[in-house]
Amino acid sequence: MNTSELSGKTVVGIFDSGVGGLSVWRELIKAIPGNRMVYVSDNAYSPYGPRPQSEIIERAVAVTEFLISEGAGIIVIACNTATAAAIDVLRLRYDIPFVGMEPAVKPAALLSKTKTIGVLATKGTFMGRLYNSTLRRFATGVRVVEKVGTGLVDIVESGRVDSAESIRLLERYIRPMINRGADHIVLGCTHYPFLSEQIAKIAGPDIKLVDPAPAVAKHTYEIMEERGLLCHDSIDQLQQTRFFCTGSPQNLLRVARTILPSLDEGFFERME
Repeated sequence: MNTSELSGKTVVGIFDSGVGGLSVWRELIKAIPGNRMVYVSDNAYSPYGPRPQSEIIERAVAVTEFLISEGAGIIVIACNTATAAAIDVLRLRYDIPFVGMEPAVKPAALLSKTKTIGVLATKGTFMGRLYNSTLRRFATGVRVVEKVGTGLVDIVESGRVDSAESIRLLERYIRPMINRGADHIVLGCTHYPFLSEQIAKIAGPDIKLVDPAPAVAKHTYEIMEERGLLCHDSIDQLQQTRFFCTGSPQNLLRVARTILPSLDEGFFERME
């Protein structure tokens, strides 16, 4: 694929600080099979969570400029921290739609039988306007047990999801939620679905894990349909997406291959 194939502003741009956004990408390629996509892993600056808001905004603007130059007519911010820090700025600055991540507190709160839910997220997400607005609107009367998942992004980025350190951290974060009666756990960072198997083993079969990615993909489809951005081309999934990194592509390639095993290194480039 070359840039000339990505014309018409119907490309779906996707970005995250690293591999986490691939949990959203795997839903997007199912929901929107006819549009080209460009995914940017800003892994030279990963994780975003500990960085100041001004720096996250600066990175979000830089990646957005790149995605627009590659033909993006809609951009999915596949990162809860970047959404919280930058989506308002991006929407004011650019005349294209942006779809952000929002921890799935609403469905968890509505479906909880114990009226207690857990939310595992980054510090930046918990401090964001979107998250706190969602709490006020949908979690009244529901106890919310919040845990900052310090260290989990690095574990996913480095492929250590089954390590002793991973299990130790997840036990520290998940066990207090269960002990306080949570029956739903919201995965409030796009990296965390890649830890679902490990979390489920700790939480047990009666605890529902809530991943917002399918809802984000559905919402993206609806916006694109409304704005006439959908294409109905027949595209091989292996040919659909170009991947860019600001750092090493190896971790992105490794995780992407768990979704589409036949992806090869030729689809992974450096964003300078």
